[in-house]
Amino acid sequence: VQLQASGGGSVLVGDSLRLSCAASGRTSNSYCVAWFRQAPGREREFLAAVTWIGGGTYYSGSVKERFAISRDNAKSMVYLQMNSLKPEDTAVYYCAAPSGGLCGTKAADYVTWGQGTQVTVSS
Repeated sequence: VQLQASGGGSVLVGDSLRLSCAASGRTSNSYCVAWFRQAPGREREFLAAVTWIGGGTYYSGSVKERFAISRDNAKSMVYLQMNSLKPEDTAVYYCAAPSGGLCGTKAADYVTWGQGTQVTVSS
């Protein structure tokens, strides 16, 4: 599977943004797709994941109340709706897929990564 993230941009505090992740290739080989982010000088942080089959969702506690992940199997797309954005949400956002049936919360659990899309939130 190959992934391509898009939808980032510069927004103001309190704004919303929807990120998209286009999957191509053998999506059936990946159990789920996750979103991570990485701010300068910080480790890559798990945000949310969704399974292709069943649409089960998993969230980090830090964003569960403001972010929502979804998928469109027909389009092989995964989305991350981000609401009430804060300056600390500024980061490069990545979508990722694992190699097998584990939908973990560590970056090391994932083998395929999109190129990243920058989100900048300013006041």
